[in-house]
Amino acid sequence: MLSRDYSINQLCDFMGVSRSGYYKWKKHKPSSRDIDREEMIKMVSNVHGDHLTHGYRWTAAFIRINFKYSFSDNYAYKCFRYLGIKSETKHQVHYRRRKDRDKYPNLIFSTWETVDRPKQVIVSDMMVFRFWIFYFEVTFYFDVFTKEILSWKLAERRGCRDQYIDGLADVIELLKGCTEPTIIHTDQGSVYASVAYNELIKDTIIVRSMSRAGKPTDNPVNEALNGWVKEELLLDFKLERCRTRDEVLALLGRYVKFYNEQRPCWAIGYETPNNYRRRFYKGELEHKNTFENRVLSAEPKFVRKRRKQAHLEDNA
Repeated sequence: MLSRDYSINQLCDFMGVSRSGYYKWKKHKPSSRDIDREEMIKMVSNVHGDHLTHGYRWTAAFIRINFKYSFSDNYAYKCFRYLGIKSETKHQVHYRRRKDRDKYPNLIFSTWETVDRPKQVIVSDMMVFRFWIFYFEVTFYFDVFTKEILSWKLAERRGCRDQYIDGLADVIELLKGCTEPTIIHTDQGSVYASVAYNELIKDTIIVRSMSRAGKPTDNPVNEALNGWVKEELLLDFKLERCRTRDEVLALLGRYVKFYNEQRPCWAIGYETPNNYRRRFYKGELEHKNTFENRVLSAEPKFVRKRRKQAHLEDNA
């Protein structure tokens, strides 16, 4: 008897309850709520056993309709978790390894500041404008060094692929006579990864580079320029006032001329892109030769900075 009491005392101490509370719990009868819970769990188990292909939301709806119970999706989810069950399917989900999704490697990562000459790295992306009754897709090609718009194309219709390829053809024409390789960096959009798009660069000096899937930070130059271009077109050039496609084309043409020849750009010391390019070829800008010596790393800059700072603090 003493040993039994002693074990109960130990149990009560371990559970953080009083001895009287323990005996009260031991003698209590299941409440109606406990009985309902057991019935609900049994009902979920039975419905799932008869309909293995459906998940907890369908099961909850089935119980509400056929058994007239007030049964929430969340409660059904908890029952599924408690029972350790889930919907079943014969369809196999095939995952490809991460590296297999990258058709072209990322040749830049976070080394954008090392680009040291015009037409060394060109970036491209598509921009969408929705206003009035219009939906427009515009594809730009930017020079990373000068921030110049090298080509722009307006889609003929929604989902059109021609503007990507026509813009690339313009870039190839601009690169005629160049002997040093040019990297064209894009995201993993279906057109940029397509055979038709990449067939155009065969037998050229162009090398393809792609951002990682789901990593817009792998193309910060294009993302930043897209933001500025969109704001200026809508707020400064009043793109939303256009009422015909021809008006949109004319306004885009005026904006590109303004952007390249008149607009000061902070990233190049408040020079205009065209003037910055001319100054480089005149020899007024230092030829740093930093791009060839870049060190590629998928690790973000802020992580490297924090690690370096931590190392300095540990050695202080």
